[in-house]
Amino acid sequence: MRKFILAAAALAPLALATPAAADTLDEVVAHGIVIMIQGMPIDVAYTPDGKFTAAEGQVTGTWKIDGDKLCTSSNFDPNVTCVAYPHDKKSGDTFTLESPQGPVEIKIK
Repeated sequence: MRKFILAAAALAPLALATPAAADTLDEVVAHGIVIMIQGMPIDVAYTPDGKFTAAEGQVTGTWKIDGDKLCTSSNFDPNVTCVAYPHDKKSGDTFTLESPQGPVEIKIK
């Protein structure tokens, strides 16, 4: 259960000052991501119809691209939260986002 709570927390607002680019967001929603939280990989998959699943289906929700951000809401947090991702990332790239819970490592699948 802790893994699922951490996954939900990772999908909450992440504070990031770097501008996002559509190319990175396109890669994220096309390939999905793996979020590393305290050494635990959490797989997140996005579908073209604006839905996502994470943590082996325990976290489900919706997504949309809003300008330079990826916005999500989930069964763990129905509030819409938007996160900016760094520019020019592609499938296979790994980067760190700062979150209220500390740094979160993201890998685009």
